[in-house]
Amino acid sequence: MSGIAAHRGISPQRIHAMVLRYWYLLMSSWPRLLELMYWPVLQVITWGFLQSYISQTSGFFARAGGSLIGAVILWDILFRGQLGFSISFLEEMWARNLGNLMMSPLKPIEFLISLMIMSVIRLAIGVIPMTLLAWFFFGFNFFAIGLPLIAFFCNLIFTSWSVGIFVSGLVLRNGLGAESIVWTLMFGMLPLACIYYPVAVLPVWLQYVAWCLPPTYVFEGMRALLIDHVFRADLMVVSLAINAILFVASFAIFLALLRSAKRHGSLLGGGE
Repeated sequence: MSGIAAHRGISPQRIHAMVLRYWYLLMSSWPRLLELMYWPVLQVITWGFLQSYISQTSGFFARAGGSLIGAVILWDILFRGQLGFSISFLEEMWARNLGNLMMSPLKPIEFLISLMIMSVIRLAIGVIPMTLLAWFFFGFNFFAIGLPLIAFFCNLIFTSWSVGIFVSGLVLRNGLGAESIVWTLMFGMLPLACIYYPVAVLPVWLQYVAWCLPPTYVFEGMRALLIDHVFRADLMVVSLAINAILFVASFAIFLALLRSAKRHGSLLGGGE
């Protein structure tokens, strides 16, 4: 009877097994590890020197206290969080192993939780060196933000998971022919999330769209903290509320697409 109860519930052992699978896969390939660190390091160095140049010619950026570098790091958390989730999912699609997993006792929720854990691990491998370089080269201590950093990180990672779950469902249903959406969807959010500029820069009608996106509140909150030295808890609460809605919706969509993939036989194929 206890075995039946364990089967019906969420199994930490199955989640741990999936995380170990992805961990061994990651550790067995030095190009994968190098790629996780290469792009974040390249971004922070490029944008950091740009901010150094601008700060020498503009009093605003000198007063901004590293808001450009901070935006680059937060954007990388958002993008790499989603990419870390989706890449682990795509590993199963590329290996044509997804059908085997779905026929095992592994539940969809356990599968998604293991992908979330791996996204954080992959994110840490890329972002920690990035923040250390920002401190060494440009004197910007990202961790000096303090407790607000927790609110920024949580909201961004929840958004990245929601997008990751949604695009994984699309690839699951439509096969690897839809793989490009994994790389492009988050970039479509980039101009609307107001990463490098305030929402007020956008046309009025686009501002309404921007305020529907959780990351917009995070980047506005970051600028308020670094420029005006004010932590906007109200922005973080609204962002969290929108994230909760998106997270539940993305999970429901993933389950619907999974059922559709099973009905149409695309779960075992997964090709173009």
